[in-house]
Amino acid sequence: MDASASKKRILILGGGFGGVYTARHLERLFKRRLDVEIVLVSRDNFLLMTPLLFEVFSGTLDVRHCSFPIRAFLRTTRFVEAAVRGIDLERRVVHLAGRGERRELAYDQLVLALGGMTNRAMIPGSEHAFTFKTLADALLLRNHVIERLERADVETDPQRKRRLLTFAIIGGGLVGVELFGELTAFLDGITPLYKHLKRDEVRFLLLQGTERIMPEINPKLAEYGARVLGKRRGADIRTNTIVRAIEPGKFHLPEETIEADTIILAAGIVPSPVVASLPVEKDKRGHIVVDGTMRCQSQPEVWALGDCASILGPDGKPYPNLAQHALREAKVLARNIAGVFNRRPPQPFVYDTLGMMGSLGHSKAFGQLLGVRVRGVLAWFVRRTYYLLQMPGWGRRLRIMIDWTFALLFRPDIAKISLGSESASLLRETAGDAL
Repeated sequence: MDASASKKRILILGGGFGGVYTARHLERLFKRRLDVEIVLVSRDNFLLMTPLLFEVFSGTLDVRHCSFPIRAFLRTTRFVEAAVRGIDLERRVVHLAGRGERRELAYDQLVLALGGMTNRAMIPGSEHAFTFKTLADALLLRNHVIERLERADVETDPQRKRRLLTFAIIGGGLVGVELFGELTAFLDGITPLYKHLKRDEVRFLLLQGTERIMPEINPKLAEYGARVLGKRRGADIRTNTIVRAIEPGKFHLPEETIEADTIILAAGIVPSPVVASLPVEKDKRGHIVVDGTMRCQSQPEVWALGDCASILGPDGKPYPNLAQHALREAKVLARNIAGVFNRRPPQPFVYDTLGMMGSLGHSKAFGQLLGVRVRGVLAWFVRRTYYLLQMPGWGRRLRIMIDWTFALLFRPDIAKISLGSESASLLRETAGDAL
């Protein structure tokens, strides 16, 4: 899989917004260049619309409808489903692993769009908490939450029942708040199906280390979100609260320990371990420092965008790691790579943020669009419309609209999605009989 001397290879690592849209733009720019090959490597063969992940958790959206197959989206790009294990910058090769096989893939130009992962280094014991970053995370959390209610419905010990019905989210940023809103709305809908549970028995905790939730958005919108969520039954929003440690079934605050069977970590992200291991300049958060053109200064053939890059704007501050930025970065980066092949100087990325939006559940949302603040049902409708139009393909969009319509008419579904095989189930039952 070496790069041919007669055919230059542009290798893109990562199947998120940044990576997939970079490949799409490169296809258009190089459609008449037979001497250039575009290759995209991703662990998954689909593009995940992460803002819709919350609705997969609650069952509002079907599992497949918040994603789109990469092969169907790209036309001439060669797609490789594999995990990236390492990058040799000197030899210009990437080490891949997939289906038990290991291989090397050479490159002439390398685009890093590997995204990030949940930051587990801040709080000791974070391995005992759920994360909410991938499709598997949403499914596992959904199954777990439903199972807590199933167990609590037959639990006779009050202390054990209280622990089963306590749900804690650590991290009051945008992701934590949206998940908190979807979680409270989801349990509002399904708790009446359990005859031995009262809705007032369910507790929700949102823990944020700073003085307010959602420090990344407008303070008035953050105040609105806190006010709406604070009125939900069982909701307890705590700011200036530091979690000292997490253990199975409980977490420790400076002055108390709280028992909870469901602990979700949403305390920020860090770049992937592959990016962390690269011998290039990084900022204090571990992001690759690139210039305004998204090019690595020490390795001119390496480019980076999205969650793994620190791209400085004209004001000297890095751009936020948002999907809207990754989409625009991809277009500029593709042009810059084409410019390198055509011996034109790369151009810097300059972009004014359109705004930010978030959902609170129960048909409520908030947002700031082009400087205008919106909230309530209007913001909820605008948010849904925006992300619907961002999904590639009208087939997927139609499926999403159908899911949303049914969710408005019917109670949430409490069917769990079994992720175990028949063999695994038999082994568990055999082990239980032996005990």
